[in-house]
Parts: sequence; structure tokens; C-alpha cells
Amino acid sequence: MDRWKDLPIVSATLVAINIFVFLICTFTGNLLYNMGRMDAWSVLISGEYFRVLWALFLHGDIGHIFNNMLILFFLGAMIEKEVGHIRYTLFYFLSGIGGNLLSLWYKVQTGDMSGSIGASGAVFGLDGVLLAMVLFSKRRMENVTIPRVLLMIAYSLYSGLTGQNVDNAAHIGGLVTGFLAGMIMCVFQKLKMVKNNR
Repeated sequence: MDRWKDLPIVSATLVAINIFVFLICTFTGNLLYNMGRMDAWSVLISGEYFRVLWALFLHGDIGHIFNNMLILFFLGAMIEKEVGHIRYTLFYFLSGIGGNLLSLWYKVQTGDMSGSIGASGAVFGLDGVLLAMVLFSKRRMENVTIPRVLLMIAYSLYSGLTGQNVDNAAHIGGLVTGFLAGMIMCVFQKLKMVKNNR
């Protein structure tokens, strides 16, 4: 089992699933988009709550999926190696769902009836987890520093805020959720270390 420990199994699987779904969408037109796109009416009025999760696997075009999957694989592989497969999976989906829930709240507040798709909220959540780890964990990762992580997050947020048709609420929601989840993990690890050293 140890030989699988450092391999980015979950990251690679998530990338493969996203690409597979994108290929299906390419050949089936709007079918999956209509079934899974997250909008306030479908989720809150029609009760189609599964869209909060399903929308994470839908991407609008090749550029959209390429950017998300590139970051997901390389950043995800690094975090997965540090925290393990199960925690990493939890962080990814918690961040994605957290991002989509903030997006829904924002849509309701602004009367926005548009739909959202993409794994960006979950990917931003990984940024948040990484930030929590460099701030609160004693374990150090090679070439990962607080200024570098902050710069990466600032650039990602700036790109979203200056881009068109970008769900920035999902980005911010994912980032905050990932940061909080990562911080909780670090706190529990420190408490465990203190308990073991007594």
C-alpha cells in the first residue's frame, strides 16, 4: 500500500473524469449542461440540489477545462502527497461545494438567474488549503513560501475579477472553504502532537 501513498491517484482520477465528461458534452451538445448547470432557480425552486456537486464536472470550452485541469493536477498532486488521498478528496469536494453555495447565495442576493459550471471553486479551495498549510503547519514544502502562495492567490483572483463570464463568488467561496478546512486540519495535527508528547 505504501507505494501508492505518494502517487496523485485522486488528482489524476478527477482530471480524467472531468476530461471524460467534457468529451461527452462535446458530442451531446447541451444535454449535460442543461441537466447539471447550477442556477438558483433549478437548485432552490426545483429542488435539484445535485447541481451544486455536478456543476463541478462541467466546463464551457477547451480553454476553461485546460486551465482548471492543469492547476488541479499539479497543485493537487502536491497537496495530495502532503495530506493523503482521503483528506485531499474531502478538501476538494468541500471547497467546490462551499464555492457553489456562496455563488448561489450571491445569485439570490443580486437576482442573477444565470447558470454556473466549472471546477474553479474547488481549485481555488486547494489554494486556500495550501495557504493554511504554509501558515499553520510546521511541515515545510520545497519552494512553497507564504509570499509565493499569496502572490498565486492574488493573481488568480485578479484574473477572475478582470475576466468575463467568471463566477467570482464561487472562487472566493472555494478559497475561504479550503482555507478553513486546511486550518482545522493543521490545528488538529498540532493538538495531536501536543497530546502525543505529553
